[in-house]
Amino acid sequence: MLSQTSPTRSDKSDASDRCQGADARVLYQSKENPHHSGSTPNKILDKFAILLHNILMWIERDIMSCLRRAWEQFPIVVLTGMRQAGKTSLVRRVFPDANYVSFDIPRDAEHARLDYEDFIASHSSPLIMDEIQYVPEIFRHLKYVVDRDRRPGLYVLTGSQDFLLMSGVAESLAGRCAVLSLSTLSLSELTSVGGVDTDAFCWRGGFPELWQRSELDRDLWYGSYVATYLERDVRNILNVSSLRDFDRFLRALALRAGRLLSYSDLARDVGITPNTAKNWISLLAASRQVFLLEPYHRNAGKRLVKTPKIYFTDPGLLVYLLGFQEWSAVVQNAAWGAVWENLVVSEVFKYFLNQGKRPPCWFWRTQQGDEMDLLIETGPQQFFAVECKTAARVESRDLKGFQALEKAYGEKSLQKGAVACRTKRSYPLSEGGRLKALPLNGRSGLLNWLP
Repeated sequence: MLSQTSPTRSDKSDASDRCQGADARVLYQSKENPHHSGSTPNKILDKFAILLHNILMWIERDIMSCLRRAWEQFPIVVLTGMRQAGKTSLVRRVFPDANYVSFDIPRDAEHARLDYEDFIASHSSPLIMDEIQYVPEIFRHLKYVVDRDRRPGLYVLTGSQDFLLMSGVAESLAGRCAVLSLSTLSLSELTSVGGVDTDAFCWRGGFPELWQRSELDRDLWYGSYVATYLERDVRNILNVSSLRDFDRFLRALALRAGRLLSYSDLARDVGITPNTAKNWISLLAASRQVFLLEPYHRNAGKRLVKTPKIYFTDPGLLVYLLGFQEWSAVVQNAAWGAVWENLVVSEVFKYFLNQGKRPPCWFWRTQQGDEMDLLIETGPQQFFAVECKTAARVESRDLKGFQALEKAYGEKSLQKGAVACRTKRSYPLSEGGRLKALPLNGRSGLLNWLP
């Protein structure tokens, strides 16, 4: 259990979204050459510093094998994901020989907008185009290019604003590209290199830069992230007149993590209209900050709840928005159950997304009060069911949801069930081990028991 704001950490971590030479030079000067005068290094030193940075700071991402397979099969690979999740570092790592251009650079974005034919002609493939959502005009020409040349491995497109990016893909590139989604670091990705536990991960979150640079103040980093996100995405895209209202909206939404989402209640608490609340949640979901978990909708003779639940993609961002100053306050607060459930559900989603799959996940709740936190559909009315509990020991009352699910859909519907709890080791909850109490991570954990 952590009592400090700084979590335990690995000596390795993922590179940040933009691994610049300046960051690498700082690393080189501080770790390898403490007497360096601080003068600008020559190009050879720059390259060495960047190489040293990549060696020391890289963590293998679970999506890498899926990304390579897509590259071998499609002319275009689209990689979406929230800001600072590591998209740029990942594609440059996986495709080191590809040319690279970023539309974050105004000159390149302007060139592509004004003359996209000349822009494509002046950049040979394979080509990585970063932050492609800033130049939606280019999608139509890419369709023309790949229709003439359907060889795999021509272009990699990355973007952090799915609502712009995916509309362009749907209109112009359907059937010509593979679309993958990169989340922030998963718990299993970090623990694969050792040195981080579940509490530390939940507190600090999965943004690569926070693990790359241990000296970064967590609160300062998240405060800057939220401010930058508000300015770059919210103001520019939705033309929000009051960023203060949106900031208050974010924090009100964090209080609802793991709960049924009522747009009218949320709007009333923030002082906005329900339609505005819907639009703002659509923005957050499109930029991968949050996601909705829909209720399981196949009726089994009972009236089912039809309202979705809301979750945050990154646990660290959620805990920050809830306003906690130290980890010990989290586990003593009434919100701890929702934080734990958010962690479990978001890690399961990452598990499927890193395989290039749409998460086959739902929750189940009847109006009579029967419920299951997470249903993973493995076949027609066939489930792997998960309950989330913050206790280390599971009580008999914690199994009521499994019993209700079997009663509603039949005994054969429940293939496996798990209570994801704070236990250190797994143990059976039924004869034959079909139901188990599991830790979230580790060899016997939930993430290694998924279908």
